Amino acid sequence: MKKVDFKGSVILNPVPVVLITSRNKEGKDNVFTVAWVGTVCTKPPMLSISIRPERLSYEYIKESMEFTVNLPSADLVKKVDYCGVRSGRVVDKIKEMNFSMKEGEKVSAPYIDDCPISIECQVKQIIPLGTHDVFIAEVVSSHVNEDLMDENGKIHFEWANLVTYCHGEYFPMTKNSIGSFGYSVMKEKTKARKAEEKTREITKKTKSFVDKKTNKDSEKFKTKTKRKRVFKKIKSEK
Repeated sequence: MKKVDFKGSVILNPVPVVLITSRNKEGKDNVFTVAWVGTVCTKPPMLSISIRPERLSYEYIKESMEFTVNLPSADLVKKVDYCGVRSGRVVDKIKEMNFSMKEGEKVSAPYIDDCPISIECQVKQIIPLGTHDVFIAEVVSSHVNEDLMDENGKIHFEWANLVTYCHGEYFPMTKNSIGSFGYSVMKEKTKARKAEEKTREITKKTKSFVDKKTNKDSEKFKTKTKRKRVFKKIKSEK
């Protein structure tokens, strides 16, 4: 296939899209959307985000040297977009989007409880680059919805219905993997075992969903039946 050559440009896509929450020294909170975020170290666990100096969150984070990365699910995508195009100088985005906020465990910045995953960070270094400064931070605490974890304690991010950003558009994360780390050299016996484990996980998740829906429908039926009895009783008393 013939290639088209472009001048130097960062066209790395897709990327995760996250909501960054922060709090300044006056106790004011803000949230904004970031797509330039990435892992930079395992031990200590560290990540980076790139921010334009003119952003309000830049001021808050530089002041407190703390922030929280919130991974939104696809049902929050409209709020994600809003937080990316509206300025915290003009509108209280947390209030406007009606986010449920929780106080951080290790940092002053709150986290968004509506998001299935939140990562508390402490800034260790700020590197000016040009249009953006990169904030390198250590992860000091994380919050994960318990329904994303299996019986072995493994986090299934694919269950969270996360969002990716690609060339100006948002896309849901697929739930179907096309491989796993090391599968290219994996023995057939191990492949079979892993496939069986995955099938069990999917079956369990499906059963859990069906059970919840059945219980919910059952409660609705009971409530509806109870209301009918009450209305019937009132009618008979008249």
